Amino acid sequence: MAGPMISVVIPVYNEESVLEELFTRLTAVMDGIGRPYEILFTNDGSRDRSGFLLQSFYQRRPTHIRVIDFNGNFGQHMAVMAALERARGDVVVTLDADLQNPPEEIPKLLALIDKGHDVVGGYRRKRQDTWFRRAASAVLNEIRERITHIRMRDQGCMLRAYRRNIVEQITASGETSTFIPALAVSYAASPAEVEVEHAARAAGVSKYRIYDLVRLNFDLMTGFSVVPLQLFTMFGMAVSVFSALFVIFLFIRRLVIGPEAEGLFTLFAILYFFVGLAILGLGLIGEYVGRIYQEVRRRPRFVIREVYEQPDAQ
Repeated sequence: MAGPMISVVIPVYNEESVLEELFTRLTAVMDGIGRPYEILFTNDGSRDRSGFLLQSFYQRRPTHIRVIDFNGNFGQHMAVMAALERARGDVVVTLDADLQNPPEEIPKLLALIDKGHDVVGGYRRKRQDTWFRRAASAVLNEIRERITHIRMRDQGCMLRAYRRNIVEQITASGETSTFIPALAVSYAASPAEVEVEHAARAAGVSKYRIYDLVRLNFDLMTGFSVVPLQLFTMFGMAVSVFSALFVIFLFIRRLVIGPEAEGLFTLFAILYFFVGLAILGLGLIGEYVGRIYQEVRRRPRFVIREVYEQPDAQ
């Protein structure tokens, strides 16, 4: 079956227990598709034998496997970004290394790409995560969609496909902190989504803690919208109006009834509320200022120690 070249991009961090199975299943799927392909693994500073296994994959199939080796841990999205910058395919598929998204689902995404869509995202069927994780994800997805207006049914699903023009726009953005799926959807002219299977984790543990997930969603909201600042501004205006009315009320009350002897703790409670609100506002402003600081200092987003590929891969 003739068709455009496909690049499969996989970030890897401490996944030695599943890499051999991933390699076997993924290469079988890609061989069966019948199109020219390459698989780019990014070793994101793994501390186990993941780096050694990736090098062995390259030695076994140097015409299909390329390995990018970071000199430290720079995060999943930077690992994907490094591979996107070096991918040669007309279509690029991203996939997690933990096998929770089976590589056998890749043809579903390619079928929609062949129909003319430029971005295809997967959404997980019967997601195999804890109830708390699913509920937290649903809440954060709803907040993110309302603030950024970026529609993704399942932003946590890494199984996605992008056309070459979308990949080029993503890599040209040059942002130091970005959420690749959201960036792709914002650039897409014809996005689509497809249901994919989701398996329980075969080995190891998730690299995303609850704090990391909240941090990721906060970065997403502040990176794609100023709505949080606008909401806080409008809330501050409403509080100011309410405070002015309250002062007028207290002044009239003092003239009519006289000075009050009660209500001290109520006033303290109101004061603490406003102080907490002010601190929240400063933190929100600090997030945006921090993002500006990260951009203007222009430090490298990641550092590549070595790339294992054939000399003509460039």
